[in-house]
Amino acid sequence: MILKRTIYFLIVGLFFASCASTKVPVVPEVVQKEEAKNLLTEEQEKEFEFLFIEGLKQKKLGKLQAAVSLFSRCLEIDPNSAVAMYELAGLHFANKDLTSAALLLEKAIEIIEKSPDKNEDHKWYRHMYVQVLHQRKQYTEAAKILQQLHETDPENLEYLYQLGMTHMAAKQYEQAINAYNKLEEKTGLNEQISVAKRQVYSAWEKPEMAVAEINKLIESNPEEPQYYGLLAELYQDQGDMDNAFANYQKILEIDPDNGFVHFSFASFYVEKGDKEKAFEHIEKAFASKELDADTKIQYYMIQTANPESSDWDQNQIETLLNILYRTHPDDNRMYTMFAEYLIRQGKQLEARQYLRKYLETDQSNFVIWQQMIFLSNDLLDFESVYIDTKKAIELFPNQSVLYALNSVACIQLEKNQEALDILAEGEPYLLDNQHMKIQFELYKAEANYKLGNVEQAFKAFDQVVEMDPDNYMAMNNYAYYLSLRGENLDKAERLSGKVVQENPDNPTYLDTYAWVLFKRKDYQLAKFYIESAINKGGESNAVLIEHYGDILYKLGEKERAIKKWKEALELGDGSAVLEQKVKELRYIEEKVGH
Repeated sequence: MILKRTIYFLIVGLFFASCASTKVPVVPEVVQKEEAKNLLTEEQEKEFEFLFIEGLKQKKLGKLQAAVSLFSRCLEIDPNSAVAMYELAGLHFANKDLTSAALLLEKAIEIIEKSPDKNEDHKWYRHMYVQVLHQRKQYTEAAKILQQLHETDPENLEYLYQLGMTHMAAKQYEQAINAYNKLEEKTGLNEQISVAKRQVYSAWEKPEMAVAEINKLIESNPEEPQYYGLLAELYQDQGDMDNAFANYQKILEIDPDNGFVHFSFASFYVEKGDKEKAFEHIEKAFASKELDADTKIQYYMIQTANPESSDWDQNQIETLLNILYRTHPDDNRMYTMFAEYLIRQGKQLEARQYLRKYLETDQSNFVIWQQMIFLSNDLLDFESVYIDTKKAIELFPNQSVLYALNSVACIQLEKNQEALDILAEGEPYLLDNQHMKIQFELYKAEANYKLGNVEQAFKAFDQVVEMDPDNYMAMNNYAYYLSLRGENLDKAERLSGKVVQENPDNPTYLDTYAWVLFKRKDYQLAKFYIESAINKGGESNAVLIEHYGDILYKLGEKERAIKKWKEALELGDGSAVLEQKVKELRYIEEKVGH
């Protein structure tokens, strides 16, 4: 990658950006008055003037459709009003209706040309027409209009510069050079013009002429390193690596601390296939204290956006990140970059530490707070989620996601009433966020169930399933709680069956379905699903292994059942009656409050 410092592209970009702008130049007042009268009756003149002024008001207020209607009515009164055509064309241009804009401006200019009372303010009509033609890629026609503007106002150098760029876009290279030469005659040797001419000569496949243009700049100021960079890039584009190298080397002789040239050298060596030498220069560029952090960060982001297309491996990327941190220790963006890098490496714990460092310097960034809390949630560090969401809610009280995350932590920490309280506090900030409304109802269901508020819990679960029929977590938990209580087992089987059908490899969902079938005394089918759950990743889950033992016991395989209960006991986290099962060597049903 070459970080070019060439100004040409910036200038061209700005010009064409202005061409694409939806801003419409205001037609000069003198023209408005001149065109409004066109052999109309006094009554028509008054109506025209009223509609025209009202149209300008509506345009200023941003009510473009109303303005279009008003200027269209002006043209109904006076079909030859150039000024109404101009305003209407501007509105069509803003709405990207380039065909209508072009037709109106062409007609307006034709009317003006035939008018015996011409005024130089009519140049605005041509200005807009040039912009429309550029957008339509009608560069030859745009060049003709610019030539007219230049002939009308030969001292306006901007016309010549735009004319050169427009001829270039039309691939009329000789005309482009002629325009730039005329401009150069008026301004003298000029970096901006020379770079533009170099671009034309390159496109025209006249490399010697392109080189000559940059050499003129060098002769005018031999100590300006940027000119040698332009020449080096030009030689590199032409495949002349020896001359490219010589000119990059010249930059270092003039300006040894020039960080940009090290990027160019790196690109040079990458192209030659010498990655080792290339990386040496990238390291020097990143270590340069003269080079701004933004340039380095831009390069880093390009190289890490797609690891497969990066020039550097993970170790080299980490090296660059460490150099960047050492060189710009006070730039807190380094913390977020380290965090992103570590997340990609699967190192959430270390990534979270860097996000905490960022928040020590700036607590106003909600995105960083949210990312850090999500990492804690992924790490199952619910104490941190609980503490950090409380702090974040004080800073961002209108962010409903913080209340949801806090309630999750409360539920995990057995603070179930507090979970309900925080959800109630966050409800006014839900607004139209349907996804977050579903989450709130789900967490209400969980908290209420754990508090023994079964009716409210099941009502909330029903609400979630109604709002989101594909919320598999809600359906799974709802089915499991119903099965534990032995209630509405038909509904539990229907809910759990749908979940398993859509998620056939999820061990938790398979376990729930097995348990619902167990409660329905369909032990053989329950065995099939619990074995599927264990085979798909549930082999170290105490609850699943205990359930397997319960199913085996009911199928008469008592010795295997006891063995599974003992395994579950060793794993820990089984039911409250697991130890008693092992001790008494029999199945004991766990009592659930009603």
